[in-house]
Formats: sequence, structure tokens, C-alpha cells
Amino acid sequence: MKISDLKRNLKNESKEELIKGIAELFKKNSFVKDYYILKYDTASNSSILDKHKDIVEKEFFPKRGYGKARLSIAKKSISEFKKLSQDEAQVADLMIFYVEMGVNFTNCYGDIDEPFYISMEGMYEQAVKFVVNAGLQDIFNQRCLKIVNDTTGIGWGFHDQLHEIYYEHLSE
Repeated sequence: MKISDLKRNLKNESKEELIKGIAELFKKNSFVKDYYILKYDTASNSSILDKHKDIVEKEFFPKRGYGKARLSIAKKSISEFKKLSQDEAQVADLMIFYVEMGVNFTNCYGDIDEPFYISMEGMYEQAVKFVVNAGLQDIFNQRCLKIVNDTTGIGWGFHDQLHEIYYEHLSE
């Protein structure tokens, strides 16, 4: 089914049927539920961000045991949140939080592998560019600099790469 087919079918539905259908989707699909919460319930916006931060944090620091650091799961949560939220500050916050968790994980458990650091560097660069493009430097500059400072002594050229990204985009 194409979007044009969907629109044509939806035009044939009554207002009550449309409301009932959306309510049913809201109950059955967490993505749809989160979408409508962000759209209509501004008081709960931070709860959706917190939900996604929890997903990221649990990959690195679960309540029990050691983190698995499954970067694909943490990154998927960020991608999903980007699709849901129009709040650039919240999107930047989540992206930066991912890198902070990765840096904390390394500092707690020791040196990881090169693909791990490449992923962190990529997200850091995306986050920094996103912050600059959205004009959010005043809000996130200190957190981005702290990430760089917290990587001093970490291997694989990780610190040097983050340092270069920071000073290319955020330093004054």
C-alpha cells in the first residue's frame, strides 16, 4: 500500500473511526504512543527522553551485572528518538549522553576496542555538528569539553580525535 492509497482510504473513514483507529494504535504501539505524547503532552516530553536515556544507560551500566555495551541498541534508541522529537535540545542531549556513557564505560572497565571508539567518535562528531547547526553551543559546550577532558589517556587515538572535533567546531 502506498501513502496515496492510505490517504484515499482514510478520507472514507468518519471522524469517530479515525479517532478510534489512532487510539488503538496508541495502545498497541509504543512508538505511536511516544509520538503522540511528545506532540500533545508537553508536560511528559522529558519522560520520553528519560526512557531513551535509560535504554542507552542500561547498555553500559545496567542495575545488575556488567554492561554489554551493545552500541547498536543504544544507537537505535537515538535514531528512534530523532524520529519522534522536534526538540533539538533533547536530541542533542541524548546524543551527547550516549558518548558520555561510552567514555564512563571505558574509564570504569578499561580500554575497549577500535570499533567501539570509532562509534563514539562518530556520534560525538554528529552531536557536535548538530549542536552547532541548532545554535545550542551555550547549552552543550561544557559537556562536550568535559567529554574530551575525560578521555585523556584513553588509547586508540580516541582523545586526540575528540579533541580535534571539539576544537574544530566548538572552541571559541
